[in-house]
Amino acid sequence: MAAVNTAMIKELRELTGAGILACKNALVETDGDMDAAVEILRKKGEAQAVKKASRIAAEGIVKVVVKDNTAVMVEVNSETDFVAKNEKFQKFVDDVVESIFACDAADVDALMNEKFAGDPSKTVGEALVSIIATIGEKITIRRFVKLSTDGLVVPYIHGAGRIGVLAESNNVDGAEEAMKNIAMQVAAMNPQYIGRSDMSDEEVAKLREITVDSALNTPESLPAPILKNLLAKVEEGKLFNDEDMKQLDEQKNNLKYLFNFLSAEAKQVVAGLAVSAKDAIAGDKIFGGLVEGRVSKQLKEICLLDQTYVKAEDGKQTVANYLKAVNPDLAVKKIVRFEVGEGIEKRQENFAEEVAKQMQ
Repeated sequence: MAAVNTAMIKELRELTGAGILACKNALVETDGDMDAAVEILRKKGEAQAVKKASRIAAEGIVKVVVKDNTAVMVEVNSETDFVAKNEKFQKFVDDVVESIFACDAADVDALMNEKFAGDPSKTVGEALVSIIATIGEKITIRRFVKLSTDGLVVPYIHGAGRIGVLAESNNVDGAEEAMKNIAMQVAAMNPQYIGRSDMSDEEVAKLREITVDSALNTPESLPAPILKNLLAKVEEGKLFNDEDMKQLDEQKNNLKYLFNFLSAEAKQVVAGLAVSAKDAIAGDKIFGGLVEGRVSKQLKEICLLDQTYVKAEDGKQTVANYLKAVNPDLAVKKIVRFEVGEGIEKRQENFAEEVAKQMQ
């Protein structure tokens, strides 16, 4: 029996692109015969699966299942929406969910080595290779969450599996119906936090810093006294071209419309002056009020409890006030939202170009 060494594994991996362990096992099984090992990997779908690794899988489905007080939500991606509707693909996703329920894997990498619920003779990783070989598209188990609680966890699926949400709370009167509404709120409005207290001081400071820089780079929205000082510097140094200086002279008493008449270059000049005077402007009380107002507005958008409740009859009721009206003791403990393909850059296909390539 030939000894399988690192060089042989490396060579087989370069030939097929298959995983290191798969290459080693194939070489052991074939007593070091490289050609036979390649054939085994092809038959098992290993080589075919890896050839698809460079493709972009940004479609797919989110699946949510709750059993007793434990919930599992998983996102499995495919290359096309057509495959996401395929029965074999959806059965695979169902089996992945059951596999997660049956194990203690903390992440996708660990899950790959767990038994596959659809066929216990395989690992989840092996089952993934098989479904890729069968369907012919790149498929990935992107992420999952397993949530166990002594309270209440409510699932919500929107758009035939495009968006999935888990919402956890304490189990008090009115909680189940309220949390269904909260889950829908999370699906629609995508809050990043439950409340402001969930944000660290560093995150709030970063949000404020970004808001300050954004305000300085859009000088037309600066408080009038600050903007007048900046424009006075422009006049003093004649920092605009002749046409923009003319517009400034004609519109300087009508700041509300001035920037409608200035060129992009002139606007950049004013923004540059504002940025260079950042420390002085940031210390201005009026500017500070503007920044705090914008920060507060952003917090209302990203914090669930501050958001306007989507079913509010008056169009003003916040989520916090809605929950209080249901039950003063009701508290949201955790929210998790998955949206298919979020954050994945999708390749823009040009069908005409693809046909031309095939013809060549």
